[in-house]
Amino acid sequence: MKKCVFAGTFDPPTSGHRSVAETCLKIFDEVVVAVMENTSKAPLLSARQRALLLEKLFAGNAAVKVVTFSGAAVDLLRRENTVFYVRGVRNGADYEYETMDYLASKKLMPELVELYIPAEQDKIQVSSTLVKNSVKFGKQLFDYIPEEIKSDFLAMMEDKDV
Repeated sequence: MKKCVFAGTFDPPTSGHRSVAETCLKIFDEVVVAVMENTSKAPLLSARQRALLLEKLFAGNAAVKVVTFSGAAVDLLRRENTVFYVRGVRNGADYEYETMDYLASKKLMPELVELYIPAEQDKIQVSSTLVKNSVKFGKQLFDYIPEEIKSDFLAMMEDKDV
């Protein structure tokens, strides 16, 4: 059985994230969608809230497992017993950033195989940062949130009084 890890902050999960995970399912038997707890970022949602949204988004699909993780991606890969690490990329800047991260990770885990999944053309502009900023400034860019989790996301935002 082939398994990959698709990790990110997913703050919040977007239609672009779903698209990358769905592409992974065409290649792998199992996709571990990992909510990373990045202490250098100030998330809009807690790791648990992000995981709950992802669990709902992929509900009914036994091939997708949602986890939370704090630490290096290579440690998560080892814990999940896989060498396949998937990264979604929208543009050249994403590619450059992910390549620098890959080169550092490869020193820590020489067997690492990193795969870049390019964004679908209609999702190139979709980012969690764009959604977060729209929420902070009272703008409605909720088209980028998958319909299955939109009401849950909006309820979480009301609880935060954003």
